Amino acid sequence: MLRAVIIDDIDTIRSKNIELIKEYCPNVTIMAEASDVKTGVEVIKKYLPDLVFLDVEMPDGTGFDLLQQLKPITFKVIFVTGFQDFAIKAFRYSAIDYLLKPVDPDDLVEAVKKAEETLNKETLELKFGTLFSNIERPKNLQKIVLKTTEKLYSVNIQDIVHCESEKNYTTFHFINAPKLVVSTTLKEYENLLLPFGFFRAHQSHLINMLYFDHFVKSDGGTIIMKNKAAIPLATRKKDEFLSLLNSL
Repeated sequence: MLRAVIIDDIDTIRSKNIELIKEYCPNVTIMAEASDVKTGVEVIKKYLPDLVFLDVEMPDGTGFDLLQQLKPITFKVIFVTGFQDFAIKAFRYSAIDYLLKPVDPDDLVEAVKKAEETLNKETLELKFGTLFSNIERPKNLQKIVLKTTEKLYSVNIQDIVHCESEKNYTTFHFINAPKLVVSTTLKEYENLLLPFGFFRAHQSHLINMLYFDHFVKSDGGTIIMKNKAAIPLATRKKDEFLSLLNSL
């Protein structure tokens, strides 16, 4: 049984989400509710919940402000937000669960199911450390959480040279670190990394243009990276790539 607190500044939304939790998540008990950062901190300190459903924007601050006041964070968090903004990307880069308002019952059940998984102190610290780092850092110093079969890693996005796909796995190659293999498709990382100067050169390859070295035109075209990796260029991507080179 998960002991939970729900924090949202809109009474009707808070009440509706409590109803959904009671109906679809019988393993969750709502211990208390709050409508802003100040009272949210108070109820968390009082009830010491296992799980917090946390709004992003509130009258006296944000959910991030609330968490900063409670570090080190020992409880699990599911953000509940109506804002399609930078916060969504921050959650995805940090591997932190979130729900969009209005909350979909299926998404709620899935998020709670993940929250039931045992997370050790180090894992929580890594995820939230990455979240806070990305909120505070400029774009060129953003981090992303990568999960291998053995552990979680928080890595600097700009240290990634290229990503290579093999079925449902993605291998990350770095400029000065061992490669990492994660059980997530390249497509998901493409959506996250394209805003940081990455280019999908091939069905199986995503490259960081920061580490582009030179282009070999023979045999259909090969991209040579600064770590000496040779990346094939898909025929359908050739014009887009050459146009990108001309703009550098």
